[in-house]
Amino acid sequence: MSAVPPQARPGNAAAATAVPFEWPVRVYWEDTDGGGVVYYANYLKFLERARTEWLRWLGFSQTALAVDPGILFMVVNLQLEYLRPARLDDALVVTCEPRRDGRVSMSIRQQILRDAPGREPLVLAEVRVACLDASSRRPRRIPDFVPESVSESVR
Repeated sequence: MSAVPPQARPGNAAAATAVPFEWPVRVYWEDTDGGGVVYYANYLKFLERARTEWLRWLGFSQTALAVDPGILFMVVNLQLEYLRPARLDDALVVTCEPRRDGRVSMSIRQQILRDAPGREPLVLAEVRVACLDASSRRPRRIPDFVPESVSESVR
């Protein structure tokens, strides 16, 4: 199972706009409640990891971003819809489809899908993140390194 769809490899900006970023997740015992079903709050961890890996796929670690150019991304709004439960040992795929919605924020549409034929949707999420200055924690314009697929709406 590949973390990045073959048609959306770094350096292929056109493909990155056509296909959402994908990150694989396996459900472990620690992710579940006593009945073997993923505990609802753990879906937030899966979503966060996929967003972090999306940035890493672009070539940026969050630790490095905090140093140069000195920015952090902070979740400011989150909407979730739980459709079906994931269970112990399920293979999942978490997607990220970012888009700018302002000078200091972007929205990321995310899905958690069961990685099986038919890719059954389990969770739908809309996450809004703000770009902050790492030292002052005040809003800051999103730097130009954000891919064209995301920054197109504010140029």
